[in-house]
Amino acid sequence: MMLKLFKENIRIAFGSIKTQLLRTILTVLIIAIGITALVGILTVVTALENTVSTNFASMGANTFNINQYANTVKNRGGNEREIINPIISYPEAVAFKNKYKYPFTETSLSFTATSTAEVKYLDQKTDPEIKILGVDEHFISNSGLEINLGRSFNQFDIDNNTYSCVVGSDFEKGLLKDINPIDKIISIRGARFKVIGVLKEKGSTFGNSQDLRVLIPIQVARSLFTAPNINYTMSIMVSKKELLDQAIDNATSTMRRVRKLSPVRDNNFGIGRSDDLINRILGITQYLDWASAIISIITILGSSIALMNIMIVSVTERTREIGVRKALGATRATVAFQFFIETLLIGQIGGLVGIILGMLIGFGIATAMSFAFVVPWFAITIAFGTSFMVAIVSGLYPAIKASQLDPIEALRYE
Repeated sequence: MMLKLFKENIRIAFGSIKTQLLRTILTVLIIAIGITALVGILTVVTALENTVSTNFASMGANTFNINQYANTVKNRGGNEREIINPIISYPEAVAFKNKYKYPFTETSLSFTATSTAEVKYLDQKTDPEIKILGVDEHFISNSGLEINLGRSFNQFDIDNNTYSCVVGSDFEKGLLKDINPIDKIISIRGARFKVIGVLKEKGSTFGNSQDLRVLIPIQVARSLFTAPNINYTMSIMVSKKELLDQAIDNATSTMRRVRKLSPVRDNNFGIGRSDDLINRILGITQYLDWASAIISIITILGSSIALMNIMIVSVTERTREIGVRKALGATRATVAFQFFIETLLIGQIGGLVGIILGMLIGFGIATAMSFAFVVPWFAITIAFGTSFMVAIVSGLYPAIKASQLDPIEALRYE
């Protein structure tokens, strides 16, 4: 019986919507615009968070780096002055690696040789935009990179300074397109390197491609690229996560010994944890979450006023109909439920239109900014909840007003 009554109310609601189609469309659009803004923002935020997590979390929560940290500002006696940390030289990097023997850790040394290299294969060459990195045998695993084809560097490659290289995935689309890149010979600054591996695709991070790079043994890189003041990076992976904090403390004291810092001096190097970097970047998205919350509140207020207005007008226009229904035995609850269902339908239609438009806009923005798009289930849930709240807030008063009409007075209404 209840199901039959529910179906009848749905049919009546759709019939009422058709008779006042223009007003309904305008109301749906008002709801949809607010929901579109809400879903659009949350979709972009979700895509941004997914991109950050994909590009940075892949480093592993158990990894930390020791680097220069240049241009930090320190306060001294009320006067701010710029402190530029000295670079981490190769002898310092090697000394650290030799002295740092904390259990369950693996240390990798690397440096960026150049970001503007030209790579040649046969009679073809790339634009001078390839990044060349000098690395050791632990760099790929410590950096969260994966090999798609071939193999990584081994101890023999590094110890014997072999002219071998691992290339980024973009080489399969460009210079080494339509061929098996393994064992092919490419030229960098006149030196010939055999390709032993291809990295799995990483994509772009904020517009910077992670796949236009070539990794070569660190000593070979040092012999080819002899620019002064080369800055080295030590990357340390801790195989047991619970030892990460102690490993960082030990690394800090080891690096202080390498640099012969007295106990009263501050660190003149920086330690960056991969999980700290992720949390710092994701913290920025909280502001966008606040913006979406404010939009959600405005959506509920604006849409509720519009939807309540159309339903009050609908009650007034259908006063005689309500009188007939009550004269034929319809209870207050039945009449109220009829109008409430109608309000709920309009609210959910507006919410559905808004969700579709918001996802399309969010997808467009995410694609334009090279973010990794994912279906924003959280945004969809919030949007449905918001449109449902709009329907409840807007439908209660008109439904109660309709149910309280006197049948005799309603039948007299012209």
